[in-house]
Amino acid sequence: MSATSVPQAAAMPTGPALFRQGLRPFFLLCAAWAVLAILIWVAALHGAALPEGPLPLARWHGHEMLAGVVGAALAGFVLTAIPNWTGRPAYAGATLVLLAGLFVAARLVLLPGSPVPPASAAVVALLPLPALLLTVLPALVRAATPRLFGPPALILAFWAGDLLMLGDAAGWWTGRFAAGELLCLDIALALVGLIGGRIIPAFTRNALKLDIRPLPGLDAAGMAALLAVVLVDLAAPGGMAAGAVAAVASVLALLRLSRWQGLRTLGRPILAVLHLAYLLLPVALAVKAAHLLGGAGWAANWLHLQGIGAVAMMILAVMPRATLGHTGHPLAASPAMLAAWALLPLAALLRAFGPVLLPSPLPYAAAGALWALAFGLFLLAHGPMLLRPRADGKPG
Repeated sequence: MSATSVPQAAAMPTGPALFRQGLRPFFLLCAAWAVLAILIWVAALHGAALPEGPLPLARWHGHEMLAGVVGAALAGFVLTAIPNWTGRPAYAGATLVLLAGLFVAARLVLLPGSPVPPASAAVVALLPLPALLLTVLPALVRAATPRLFGPPALILAFWAGDLLMLGDAAGWWTGRFAAGELLCLDIALALVGLIGGRIIPAFTRNALKLDIRPLPGLDAAGMAALLAVVLVDLAAPGGMAAGAVAAVASVLALLRLSRWQGLRTLGRPILAVLHLAYLLLPVALAVKAAHLLGGAGWAANWLHLQGIGAVAMMILAVMPRATLGHTGHPLAASPAMLAAWALLPLAALLRAFGPVLLPSPLPYAAAGALWALAFGLFLLAHGPMLLRPRADGKPG
């Protein structure tokens, strides 16, 4: 199940290249917002006098890393993958302009200094994902294939986390912002497990002509454990039960990964990085378990290891591959992306463990700089491809 796993079923319309297929505007928005939003946050941490907006700055940062960066990546993936899964023409033109416009509007109304009242800002900021799901729903219904509803259903749950966060800010309820933030983060991790668990062995099998067979029931057990992480974190976050479920999910995820022969991919960086990104999933869950079960102080920032490591790393691993495949370029990693794939794990490690080892503003600034540089390198290497027509002259 991938935006690059099967050929397009129908010719795509002409028009501005940016709006010829779903990944183009949303992958650009994902990377650009990843850079801009983190620079605003780091500036605030280091004394920049930024005006208050609908969200306090710390909440704005957490919300925008999830609803902004991850949300844009999910939109680009779904809008590109569903035409492949269902055989319908690509989403393009006015549809993409509207969806991208809603996403940009959501970012603007929540900016520090935005004069929009919190309740009104929440309404605007909650529009993009429902609009996205309503856009793809007819194709899913016509396809009548139940498994295709999995990613959209998880995106709906991701939106529920956004609703909890922004509803708290709007005054519709109180004390639910942290729950919404954790729900979004856990759903994003479940999507890494679901999508990564399908594309990584498939891409590895096809590229290296390997016989990759999962242990019977392991994939289903691994996904069930990730969903259990979501549910337990909703019901009893931060407790022993959450730690125990995270530990089980970590072991199962590592077992899944061990079946995919990742060491055989080391000569192909664009493939190997997918295995690295997936490896960070069990690592993040194990660090979470160490903190919740053993009280390990060094593991207290596990949430950032999960977000920057497992989730963002998978985004940064998939976006270049999908961009190359859908813009008519060979599937080969550029030097810029090789550097980006080294920088982002360093950012995750610095943010997760740096504040404990070196209690000062330095780890935050360094992690933010590495994050911005990693996504900036994606823009440098692949931004022009997303803005221009396909290199092979084909539509799309």
